[in-house]
Amino acid sequence: MLRIEKNVNLIAFNTLSFHSIAANFLSITSEEQLAPALDYCAQQQIGYQVLSGGSNLLMAEEIPGLTLHIQIKGISKLKESDSKLTLRVSAGENWHQLVEYSVNNNWQGIENLALIPGLVGASPVQNIGAYGTELKDVLLKVYAYDTQMKRFREFDNKQCEFAYRDSVFKRAKGRYIITYIDIELSKKTNIEAKYQVLKDYFAAKSIKKISLKDVFEGICLIRSSKLPDPKVTPNAGSFFKNPIITTKHFQELKTKYPNIVGYKVSDRSTKVAAGWLIEHCGWKGYRSKAVGVYPKQALVLINTGGATIDQILNLAKKISHSIDSEFNISLEIEPQLFPNIS
Repeated sequence: MLRIEKNVNLIAFNTLSFHSIAANFLSITSEEQLAPALDYCAQQQIGYQVLSGGSNLLMAEEIPGLTLHIQIKGISKLKESDSKLTLRVSAGENWHQLVEYSVNNNWQGIENLALIPGLVGASPVQNIGAYGTELKDVLLKVYAYDTQMKRFREFDNKQCEFAYRDSVFKRAKGRYIITYIDIELSKKTNIEAKYQVLKDYFAAKSIKKISLKDVFEGICLIRSSKLPDPKVTPNAGSFFKNPIITTKHFQELKTKYPNIVGYKVSDRSTKVAAGWLIEHCGWKGYRSKAVGVYPKQALVLINTGGATIDQILNLAKKISHSIDSEFNISLEIEPQLFPNIS
């Protein structure tokens, strides 16, 4: 029997701490609950939306339909050899705890993704990434319930259609409900600090022989110094994607703004640091009523107390407009609007 709760406040289920009321709420702890839950929606003629860790969402004040909170747990080894292993991880597992688990076992592959908030089930949707690593680099398969075909499906890496902060799961909003993923990690470590901030950290600590634990601890320290703890300062992490522009455009900007930060994607395109653009336009530390821009990282928009989705979207719109006017670059927000009724 489905235990559906009524009029649930989701303030504890979103890292921006928006007061959002779910008309109907159901915690999903097994795959077997999904079909009956969706049958219930059909019978009641209501929509549904899937809630994971709530770390990359902009919640509306009223959430109609049925909110499915994915809490399926479990981590198991599928295959193992002398050099690598395959882990099957359920969607309800905490992502950072998975990273810590892998580091403690000296398994390489996701240590650069430490301290990314949220649950495992959301990781393929955004193709989460940080410090030169993305989920697609280690992911083998995604298992999900296809709500249109009404059956479980298996997606290999290619079928996930991964791109920068994008995937088939993100584009087909509401169609797929992810239940677990398979990732491949290496048992033989070969560590190379790709980002200057990590190189600087190891140099400052006089660390020459770098271990996975060193990388993990370094990234946790760096992220903590730049990004606010959602429990203390409500936020949704990086609010804007780093825009990708033509290399020609970037070189033109470099002439006018010598300190602009960018990373080569290909011979024809360059990824620009959105945080630098926002800070250059004077938004870092900005406050207005219940919303603001985090003083230590211009990419992060914060809820300073009682903010709503409309207030934070209005701030994002003002920031985007100023970036477009100054640099002729369009910014795209990273968090997803919730709900996307299915």
